[in-house]
Amino acid sequence: MSLRAPGMIELPPEDRTLPRMLEIQAGRHGDRTLLSCANDSWTFREARYIAAGRGATLRAAGIAAGDRVAILCSNRLEMLEIVLGCGWIGAIAVPINTAAMGPQIGYYLSNSGARLFAIEAQFVERLVHVSEGMASLGSLWVIGGDAPPKGAAPLMEVMPPRAAAIAAAPVSPGDTLAIIYTSGTTGPSKGVMCPHAQYYWWGIHSGRIFGLTADDVLCTTLPLFHINALNTFAQALLSGARMVLEPRFSASGFWPAMIQSEATVIYLLGAMVPILLAGEPRADERGHQIRTGLGPGVPANLGATFTARTGVTLLEGYGSTETNFVIGASAETQKPGTMGRIVDGFQARVVDVNDVELPDGEAGELVLRADEPFAFASGYFGMAEKTVEAWRNLWFHTGDRVIRDENGYFRFVDRLKDAIRRRGENISSYEVEQVLLAHPDIEMTAVFPVCSELAEDEVMAAIVVRPGAAIPPVELMQFCAPRLPRFAVPRFIDFVADLPRTENGKIRKYELRERGVTASTWDREAAGYRLKRGAV
Repeated sequence: MSLRAPGMIELPPEDRTLPRMLEIQAGRHGDRTLLSCANDSWTFREARYIAAGRGATLRAAGIAAGDRVAILCSNRLEMLEIVLGCGWIGAIAVPINTAAMGPQIGYYLSNSGARLFAIEAQFVERLVHVSEGMASLGSLWVIGGDAPPKGAAPLMEVMPPRAAAIAAAPVSPGDTLAIIYTSGTTGPSKGVMCPHAQYYWWGIHSGRIFGLTADDVLCTTLPLFHINALNTFAQALLSGARMVLEPRFSASGFWPAMIQSEATVIYLLGAMVPILLAGEPRADERGHQIRTGLGPGVPANLGATFTARTGVTLLEGYGSTETNFVIGASAETQKPGTMGRIVDGFQARVVDVNDVELPDGEAGELVLRADEPFAFASGYFGMAEKTVEAWRNLWFHTGDRVIRDENGYFRFVDRLKDAIRRRGENISSYEVEQVLLAHPDIEMTAVFPVCSELAEDEVMAAIVVRPGAAIPPVELMQFCAPRLPRFAVPRFIDFVADLPRTENGKIRKYELRERGVTASTWDREAAGYRLKRGAV
């Protein structure tokens, strides 16, 4: 698919770094507003100096080029400020999902080897359950707190103010800007190494598909620890548009927020659309200025209903943290039920288990390749074998099963990888299984997805208990709540005598998925059990 967006600035290869993007656009757009969040905002010129000032503070804390800086923070300007500061001095930002609990936080710190950890005050209590990764830290900053809480770690201090601006480090387009953790499939979550140039191309390709200009207002409720919202900032930076960052998604507050922000482009995940359509039609659903939005994974019938009810045409597409916005379509070229066609600058194939390309109409794995250097991630941090496996034969293997039709449109079929996607979050079944296996009365377990009412997955666990043991489901929920993100706690529990296995002992999860929910399955929602918000 070939698209051009006159509003997007296209930079030569040597300028495809975050510092150069900030410097060039500060010169072009100066005092125009780049970002608004809560009651604060940045101009293009201010963003450049904020990055330079936070970079100076990081350097004063001993952070050098290549060092990792972990960040656990909600949608606040401080979160993005640290990401920009890292990019300015050549350090690497490591955003952490705000739903992560102690064991996951420890894993991210340990796996990334973070030298500095910036954590929002509301999440500090979770450090009590962090058993690894703390030893490598040289600094521990608290965001949004007046003073470290009682019993705080010795390194803990309130995040220092920005220092005087310093010159940008000599950063290359292939240098890693961020390590973003994506769901593990047969093991722990993998840290995707995202280079500066990949971030540039995310903004360019997304901006082209949306047809962005400097007059647009890009409003997102999605979290900054995911590539989607970080990409929204790149789109605004490269187009001269304004980004509005909302604290979180709220069904009741969504349309008032869009109206107040004067949004022209919005960003939704598949599960958000049925949530927004669940209530009765509202007058403010038509009181906005939105011309388009991103809505990957929305069922075709719901997308049509959403457009008819709100006047907003959502665009489909395909991308991942490892790749880019590689498949998409404009509002004029969309084909219902498909993700779109391959975007200029990328190549795609549908292959069999031996990586042999399949003819149109046959389902196989989607593999991708970029034409431009560093337009994709450069691998998984500290996981060379996983990197080689995913990028084998010089193509990135997505683990997604698709069909390409005779006109080049791709239709998503299902996932080959053992991952679960719920409410826009990727869940590693392996990580959920490890938490369940920590229960003293559980002998074996298999975690897998089952169909949801919201067009995505629900988490189900088949559990074999130890001889003579019995676990009330509510007790198991209470065990999981402080150890797993809220969205990862299983909704369905099946206590079984054994798990189906292959000849060599591997669990046949596809049999469990096909069997799904049975008459003996315990359903947390049907039972009326609600997870306590304060615990997760």
